[in-house]
Amino acid sequence: MGKYFGTDGFRGKANENLTADHAYKVGRFLGWYYGEIKKQNGDETAPRIIIGKDTRKSSYMFEYSLVGGLTASGADAYLLHVTTTPSVAYISRVDNFDCGIMISASHNPYYDNGLKLINSQGEKMEDSVTSLIEDYIDGKLHAFGRDIPEIPYATDDKIGRSVDYVSGRNHYIGYLISLGMHSFRGMKIGLDCANGSSWNIAKAVFDALGATTYVINASPDGTNINDNAGSTHIEVLQKFVVENGLDAGFAYDGDADRCLCVDEKGNIITGDHILYIYGRYMKERGKLFNNTVVATVMSNFGLFRAFDEIGINYAKTAVGDRFVYEYMKENDCCLGGEQSGHIIFSKYASTGDGILTSLKIMQVIMSSGKKLSELASPFKVYPQVLENVRVKDKSLAQNDPDVQKAVKEASEALGDSGRILVRESGTEPLIRVMAEAGDEETCHKYVDMIVDVIKAKNHTI
Repeated sequence: MGKYFGTDGFRGKANENLTADHAYKVGRFLGWYYGEIKKQNGDETAPRIIIGKDTRKSSYMFEYSLVGGLTASGADAYLLHVTTTPSVAYISRVDNFDCGIMISASHNPYYDNGLKLINSQGEKMEDSVTSLIEDYIDGKLHAFGRDIPEIPYATDDKIGRSVDYVSGRNHYIGYLISLGMHSFRGMKIGLDCANGSSWNIAKAVFDALGATTYVINASPDGTNINDNAGSTHIEVLQKFVVENGLDAGFAYDGDADRCLCVDEKGNIITGDHILYIYGRYMKERGKLFNNTVVATVMSNFGLFRAFDEIGINYAKTAVGDRFVYEYMKENDCCLGGEQSGHIIFSKYASTGDGILTSLKIMQVIMSSGKKLSELASPFKVYPQVLENVRVKDKSLAQNDPDVQKAVKEASEALGDSGRILVRESGTEPLIRVMAEAGDEETCHKYVDMIVDVIKAKNHTI
């Protein structure tokens, strides 16, 4: 990770560690950078950069700052307005934009925000580009073989413009509808839009496909995004589905790049369940490329046991949908994702897409004629205990020989009946200690054993 950009963009508390000036500078750089690339290719036209945002109050501020920076550097800024992260990725790719920017902090509270950068292929921006942006912000930019103390301003007819591009969002909605292989007529479906990006998109898609749609948390006010709503508060949808006798429910996060589900009984269907249900569905139809599903090291042990039972291979990547997608791309895999609900269907999208995920689960329900609870039932979730330990130095704590010894002893004791995972947080001064086993008592035993060693070695704050 860089100084400002992590695995999912430049994120922070609005106007504290992510300011309007930061957004302006990101716009200035991107407008200039893509203009330089076009010139080198003999193209004098203005770069075209697409911008979407979620419903946070600060998203408008960052949008205007980005537009100011982009146009000042000679780029044209196309505005999708409130939309989802996957829609920005889709439009960047299919409408030939030089890059895309999504203003969102995903599942974080409203006072946080972020800038997610997307390349022309609809994929997360290359580290080489974000590193140059960081250098520009810090006043030490070296690009195209020379030091650049300041990016020049565009003048005269080279100054860029902003363009309303709400039609792009409608294009994306149409694309999702086109993926519906079955009518949802007769199905009662609940949608929790987290008062975020999906609030004006998800219902339109489900209605168009014939579902009787019940929507909650679709009244954004700038401060209620993810507030007791959406995939991070799935208990709200669980209650709603049961009370209204619905067939299924789908909960999105703030920018709708993830989805968790609720079956007709009110049970949670996690990202791991989704990988199992759709992976099995594809294998049965001979469409699971390389017979492999890509998960992360945080996926439940039960998922891998379930895949073993039905003969599906799996790969485990580091945590982050970026790493999942990179593995899928390099190894020609068509399905991957995270327990949190970032699910990637590479035939249809280059990023996690919550609404697409809900449509693919509906496809399995309608095709099989089974209830969601039936589809998920063969996958048995192993009890999991996770403890976050605040430490002075993540690397020192993680690599302490005594900590490593304790991890090895716990792993050997569990054998094939469970597992231990100890990893550093990517965003906080935490060591995450997680155990999965046949019962919670065993999980607590080995988590406590490792945490006690971390504390005894004086690594904790």
